[in-house]
Amino acid sequence: QVQLVESGGGLVQAGDSLRVSCSASGRSFSRLAMAWFRQAPGKEREFVSAIAWNGATTDYPDSVKGRFTISRDSAKNTVYLQMNSLKPEDTAVYYCAAGVWPGQRTIDYSYWGQGIQVTVSS
Repeated sequence: QVQLVESGGGLVQAGDSLRVSCSASGRSFSRLAMAWFRQAPGKEREFVSAIAWNGATTDYPDSVKGRFTISRDSAKNTVYLQMNSLKPEDTAVYYCAAGVWPGQRTIDYSYWGQGIQVTVSS
């Protein structure tokens, strides 16, 4: 089992930056791919970023590419999502996920955090 806990969300203004974190415990974090998804009210959960178990590869959809950066610190069992140039459309609950493969689909991940709210005001 893997337990994931997100932190660092909040309310910011458009153009601001925010970093959210996800702390993992349980099964070996260093061998798991990690990802961030988000879900806005009335919308499906969507892929935001992923990072391979060794940090060698990352992946982003066009909607956040160039603005968001995913990283991981295996010594701290933590994965980060640095979000810059935030837009109101980035407002959502952000979820951390862990799995074997850094895919873009929710079914690629077996473990999920409880989610954290990020709100971007215009």
